[in-house]
Amino acid sequence: MENNDKNSTRNPAKSASKSPARSWILIALVGLVVYSFYKMKNRGEEPLELTQAELNCAIDEGRVNGSLERVVNRDDGVTYLTGEIRVVEATNKKNEAASADTAAKSDANPSDGANAEQNVEKPARPEIKITDRKFRVNLVFGENEDLMNHLAQKGIKVTVKNESSAISPFILNTLFFIGMLFLFYWFMGRKMGGSSGPFGMGKSRAKMLNGKEDTRKVTFDNVAGIDEAKEEVQEIVEFLKEPSAFKKLGGRIPKGILLVGPPGTGKTLLARAIAGEAQVPFFAISGSDFEEMFVGVGASRMRDMFAEAKKRSPCIVFIDEIDSIGMKRSGAGALTGSHSYEQTLNTMLVEMDGFDPNEGVIVIAATNRPDTLDSALLRPGRFDRQVLIDLPTLKGREEILRLHGEKITFSADADLKRVARGTPGFSGADLANLLNEAALLAVRKKLEGVDMATLDEARDKILWGRERKSAGYSKKDREITAWHESGHAVLQLLLEHTDPLHKVTIIPRGRALGATMSLPEKDILNRTKSHFIDELSVMCGGRIAEKMFTGEISTGAAQDIAMATDTARKMVCSYGMSDKFGFQSFREQNAFSAAELPPAFSEETSREIDAEVAKLINDAYAKAESLLADNRDKLEKLATALLETETMDGRDVETLLGIKKNVESEEEEPSLEKDEAKTETKEAETP
Repeated sequence: MENNDKNSTRNPAKSASKSPARSWILIALVGLVVYSFYKMKNRGEEPLELTQAELNCAIDEGRVNGSLERVVNRDDGVTYLTGEIRVVEATNKKNEAASADTAAKSDANPSDGANAEQNVEKPARPEIKITDRKFRVNLVFGENEDLMNHLAQKGIKVTVKNESSAISPFILNTLFFIGMLFLFYWFMGRKMGGSSGPFGMGKSRAKMLNGKEDTRKVTFDNVAGIDEAKEEVQEIVEFLKEPSAFKKLGGRIPKGILLVGPPGTGKTLLARAIAGEAQVPFFAISGSDFEEMFVGVGASRMRDMFAEAKKRSPCIVFIDEIDSIGMKRSGAGALTGSHSYEQTLNTMLVEMDGFDPNEGVIVIAATNRPDTLDSALLRPGRFDRQVLIDLPTLKGREEILRLHGEKITFSADADLKRVARGTPGFSGADLANLLNEAALLAVRKKLEGVDMATLDEARDKILWGRERKSAGYSKKDREITAWHESGHAVLQLLLEHTDPLHKVTIIPRGRALGATMSLPEKDILNRTKSHFIDELSVMCGGRIAEKMFTGEISTGAAQDIAMATDTARKMVCSYGMSDKFGFQSFREQNAFSAAELPPAFSEETSREIDAEVAKLINDAYAKAESLLADNRDKLEKLATALLETETMDGRDVETLLGIKKNVESEEEEPSLEKDEAKTETKEAETP
């Protein structure tokens, strides 16, 4: 363990020492590219290219200045004569001064306009310009004797010069191309997120947290609501602390643990808590970090990650969203777009349980889709154990609320136990978000603490959306919405197997113009057929109440229709709650399946399913219509009250209509306060 700690402290220094070297190499390559570009583009003024005949004429005219050089370029194998020659150039510029004088005279004396025009049209005298220019005459082997004799006759000296550059153009161009290629790969590596350029593309992106040095260390005290899961992973912590105790008795700790559960239940938090309790290095990476545009990069990163983990064993490797790389491999005849993820998966299978020993490295993975994982990944020897992290119960929700509420100031009337009762189905992340939303609302209202009303408002905002009081709609729309929501609320109270009414409002929330909210009194693990039938009737109540009041139907029931159809179809196809089909399941073929599967059921069965779904909905509609007709006075009373108050609590609606919802009395679930009281009593009784 000490050696591992020393290595972990040395690595940052090594990486820091390597980064300046990479920077200097990059600067040198950039400088080389700039120098090459400069040498190729800025070679000075190009000399005049003359033929031997033109040079002979210039020699005869005496326009050659001084001596000449015979240059032999060994790099290109070219021989040429170079020197200076006088060049005579004639320009046709007009005399602007004369033109200006002529124009002035024509303005002063208009009668002489014709003469002025004649003077302007006369061409100016050409100007003679003599300049000295460098020239070059290529010499051809075996054809230069006449030219050299002519130069000797005229007394022009010719000196010989050998020319060779330190870096030949070929080498210069090659280095320029290599530098540009390196820069391209470097920028591509940066664009892909690699920290070490193109050559570090296959390096692991896992972030390492040292359990002893991490200031943000998470322990089991920071995890609440999943007591069973913490007990199941306690063995991992004990093994990482004292592996010799397990090896002495011949025990083998699981190589891999798969955390399975809905999103937001604390899978990542539990993995960090395991590393924090054991105080070992913790490698964290997401499954999507293994996938890139180049095939084979994911497999390389997987090998590099396990190589780094083995150097620091014992340690924990946490892979979040493992389903992105651990999906079931396709069949031999299936068409797949890319086999990159399969290479990554195969590499992971070999690293976890291959020929090389992988002791001391425990892999913890998290997913909310275990049904999509490959069977080879789930067999013993790889992921030996699956830990289910489900949504918290009432007691778990209360623990989570108290844990996240330690930094929040509450008022005297805030009851976290009541909030826990009103949030069935909330995950740990949802509860943390609820408290944060409540704190933000309290600040906006300039309260000294978060009260119960603010907590309820934050919960309603998360469940049904924020109130849109500024959404202006007509009086007729308000009346239709009041009747619609009254139909839902009355049936919610009249029917026996529905959840208790929580709140009714005609203030727009989210995309809805109004809402009828219901909350169960306890955690619901099973739903009965009677509950679904009554819920179908409640969904139909809004449309029926609208029709009773206006004689028309509107689009306000679109969401109710969709929910009712979906519920009825699940009752027939999934839950076996149809009198006609009974104990059967009808599942449609997956549209994304690669393999060609036979139809799940025939067309005749499909028509019968549609008929059975329609029968369930029509029966529920008739039942709701009969109940609302018998209780029209209650419907009108509630609609009138909603038009005045806009929002009513469920208990206020019960008092107004004189209907008391009969809730089944069950044993009260254990609470944190009672558990703490029992613990204190036992401690007091202990002598």
